[in-house]
Amino acid sequence: MSGKVNIAILGASGYTGAELVRMLWTHPQARIVAMTADRRAGQPIGAVFPQLGGLDLPDLVTINDVDWSGVDVCFCALPHGTTQEVIAGLPTHVKVVDLSADFRLADPETYAQWYGHPHQAVELQKEAVYGLTEIARAQVAAARVVANPGCYPTAAQLPLIPLLDQKLVQDQDIIIDAKSGVSGAGRAAKEGSLFCEVTEGIHAYSVASHRHAPEIEQGLSQAAGHPVMVNFTPHLMPMSRGILASIYVKMAEGVTAEDLHTALSSRYADEPFVRVLPFKTAPQTRHVRGSNFVQIGVFPDRVPGRAIVLSAIDNLIKGASGQAIQNMNVMLGLPETMGLQNLALFP
Repeated sequence: MSGKVNIAILGASGYTGAELVRMLWTHPQARIVAMTADRRAGQPIGAVFPQLGGLDLPDLVTINDVDWSGVDVCFCALPHGTTQEVIAGLPTHVKVVDLSADFRLADPETYAQWYGHPHQAVELQKEAVYGLTEIARAQVAAARVVANPGCYPTAAQLPLIPLLDQKLVQDQDIIIDAKSGVSGAGRAAKEGSLFCEVTEGIHAYSVASHRHAPEIEQGLSQAAGHPVMVNFTPHLMPMSRGILASIYVKMAEGVTAEDLHTALSSRYADEPFVRVLPFKTAPQTRHVRGSNFVQIGVFPDRVPGRAIVLSAIDNLIKGASGQAIQNMNVMLGLPETMGLQNLALFP
């Protein structure tokens, strides 16, 4: 693609919207031409996020005020359940990367079960491609609508899909113990996200009922070739961003933890954003903070025949906005790493 890509960001006043603005501002092929935030319409983005003040960007508007004739790509960072009808009403020349959960589940009945209402754009849902970039790059390249994966599913699927695909681990008794920073809950005011509710402690939430469970199982089932169920428990950590997933697996007969490490190292050897660490090295969220990188570590368990696989991502970058830009690059035939080469912030 030659020339600048004109981009609209729907829901620019949230955390993922702000990260899209921050990263796209330095993307050499991107030009932000529209940003929406209904309650903040008419204000500059600097009034919402002072760190973005002073940039030559359009003021925030309502979705109805966007001139779609000049838009090439739309990033939807709207709340779950609000995106379906919006995307269905967009002109067909606009490529879409949706950061909500509205198009991630391929089965409408599963969506209705977990999100409490029927899907409002079933035909478009059939068209949408699930955009776990390293796994579905060819499909993303040909897509008009990409469903950007959730943060927990990204951290869980990238280590597990190659292992299930190669039949190196059993598809039963997979336990995913994941911990996230508070930004994963979004920017809207919620009692559970208040400083005094979160600091100096850790707690599990949505136990056995988190909406990312069917999304994880959908990807793992495709890799295994038959239905897979997992034990998935998320926890809230007193930090602003990051996800650490501790994944416990039972290996196939004759397979060792070293074999798992070798398989993951081989699978991701040429991937720019996935780093498989040396055997028995633990990833840390601080080492991916602010970056689009994934770190994966493999350990043998004390229990014979079992292994522990660890992964760390920044939930707002690889778990949301960074992966969305990665998908945009693939959709447009741009270098996949363009605009995403920042290394982690440390300390």
